Parts: sequence; C-alpha cells; structure tokens
Amino acid sequence: MGTYPGQKKRTILLGAENNALVGLVAVSTIMFVIVTFLQIGYYLSGIPENFFIKQVLNWLTLPAEPSVLLSRPWTIFTYMFTHSEVWQLISNMLWLWAFGYILQDLMGNRHLAPIFMYGGLVGAFFFLVTVNIFPVLQQQINVIRPMEGAGAGLMAVAVATTALAPNYRIFPLLMGGIPLWVLTLIFVLIDYALIASIGAGTAVAHLAGGFIGLLYMKAVQRGADWGEWMHQLYHWFFHMFDPKKEDQQRKQKEKLHYKQGPAPFKATPKLTQQRVDELLDKISVQGYHSLTDEEKEFLKKASNDSL
Repeated sequence: MGTYPGQKKRTILLGAENNALVGLVAVSTIMFVIVTFLQIGYYLSGIPENFFIKQVLNWLTLPAEPSVLLSRPWTIFTYMFTHSEVWQLISNMLWLWAFGYILQDLMGNRHLAPIFMYGGLVGAFFFLVTVNIFPVLQQQINVIRPMEGAGAGLMAVAVATTALAPNYRIFPLLMGGIPLWVLTLIFVLIDYALIASIGAGTAVAHLAGGFIGLLYMKAVQRGADWGEWMHQLYHWFFHMFDPKKEDQQRKQKEKLHYKQGPAPFKATPKLTQQRVDELLDKISVQGYHSLTDEEKEFLKKASNDSL
C-alpha cells in the first residue's frame, strides 16, 4: 500500500476502546469457554453427550427446522459466536484476526462489526432457505446438523477487505509481499474443503456471507453506510445505562467542533486528529485524488505541524 501526505501508521491497540476486532474474538472465546465448561460438567456427571447437545448446544446453534427456530429466535445471533470444537474456534479466530486487522488498519473500527453481523445474518437466512426449499434436503431436515460458528460472518469480512484493497501486500519482505487476494483465495479453498462434509446449507450460507460482504464494501465506496443503524442501536443501548458518559461525549464533541477563528471572512479549518483520521479513511476508500484542494491543504498543514 502507498503512503499519503500526513498519513500516520494506525495502531490497533489490544485494549483500545471500540476495538471491534478484539470484541468479536473475545465474545467467541468466552462463549467457547462457557460451552466447554458445561460439556465437561456433563461428562464428569456421567451424562451422555447427546444430552449435552440437546440441552445446551442446540439452544445456541441455528436449527434447520423453522418450527424449532421460532422457539429459539436468539440462535440467529448466538450461532455465529458458538464453536463446539477448539480447532474450529482457533481457525476462525486466526482468519478473522488476519482479515479484520487489515480492514481496521485501512478503515478504522467502524465497519468490521457491521460487516461480520451482516454476513452472519444473511448466512443464517440462506441456510434456512436452502435446507427448506430443496426437496432432497427437506426430506432430511431432521438430521441436518445445526449451523454454528463464525464462518458466514468471517467470509463477509474476508471478501469485503479484499474488495477494498485486493493488492494490499502481506509479508512485504517475501519477494515484495503477497497480494491480499491470494490469501483470500487460499482461505476460500480451505473453508469449502472443510465444510464440504457438513452440508449444502452451510456452504450456501458462507457463499451468501461473502456476497453481502462484497455488496457492503461497494456501498461504502459509493458513500453509503449500511452499519449506521447498528452503531446507533449500540450507542442507545449502552448509553441507556450510563447517561453521564453520553453527556461527556457530547461535551467533548462540542469542544472539538467549537468554531473559533481570527475573522469571519477567513475560514481556517481547525487541526484535529479526528479530521485527519476522517480524511485518511476517505483516501483509503476513494483514493487521494478524491480529496478537494482544501482537504489536501489541510493534510499538508497537519503533516507540517506534526499533528
């Protein structure tokens, strides 16, 4: 990837606030620990494994039967964070970290979680449609394995990141680096090799997740933000329990955007790190040529002032 005037290296800190990548990995890992702890408890109690599957795991994974789903609607969300096998968790989280880190490095924290959620939700929809609309699958619906894991959401993140920057180079010291699209191709081949034995419904779900990831990124490049409603819902839910924090953020926002200048006839943009980050995000998505003369001058001034 090239550099731009005033561009600074983004650092995704492990404990940074609003780090969506850390949040997604943490939720999946915590869910796995809880499920594994319960599974061990069943085993030590001498309870057969099929009871654990029926009484615990099936209440978190996505069922194929619509009638069962109606009694467990939360599984549309919980399935994408539920992994019953340790290697499934490790594999998904490593791939999610690889693609998610690149996406956040290029665009910040705003889009990763919405892309993942869109991939998971659309994947769930197509899983249910596939196993219920085709007669050959509908006849076996009682034995179809419920869907679990981050696969559909992960595929959405992988495809979206690749659509944003297909020539992003990884391992730059290795013959100039490997293009991101090559890594994505390897991931897709491995993913479909692993899920081939699981069933057509899961395969279609992953394919649908990748497609919605592509559509999401194309929408972003056109200036649309499909994740805005998710951010508003998140903001409303968590600030409902902490109104003081919302007031503090409002005051901080007013402070950052408070207009003060030397004279009315001369508009001088205030140098803020937030403005610099917004322009760098715009460059990442649309290219340096998309900046206006004023924005280019702003970045030049920010670079000279070492903002």
